[in-house]
Amino acid sequence: MRSRDDKAAARFFRKVLKATHPQALRVITVDKNVAYPGAVEALKGDETLTAETELRQSKYLNNIIEQDHRNIKRLTQPRMGFGSFNTARRTLSGVEAMSLTRKGQAKGISKGDSVSQIKLIEVLFGSNA
Repeated sequence: MRSRDDKAAARFFRKVLKATHPQALRVITVDKNVAYPGAVEALKGDETLTAETELRQSKYLNNIIEQDHRNIKRLTQPRMGFGSFNTARRTLSGVEAMSLTRKGQAKGISKGDSVSQIKLIEVLFGSNA
């Protein structure tokens, strides 16, 4: 059973690592699941991850990421699910774009710059905000 969990975790990491990353991963923060260390070692063994990549297991640091998505969960909950994968993808992409803009994480737009935020929304969605 334990080796099956390690293999599943390694498959998950491989799937995530297929995405384009601007730089090599320095640290991977995960929860305290016992399958993660074995999976990361397997990925280091087949050179999917560099030997310098650190695995940081923390029950609480991972919650920061979960809390960031709390707003999305609140918005999508009343919808009782989506009709298709593409509908979910488009809706969540829009919600995430708005969230990044509001938090000042969009390139060239500061957190309190509402004029630039509105201009970006007009460009993205083609309408007046």
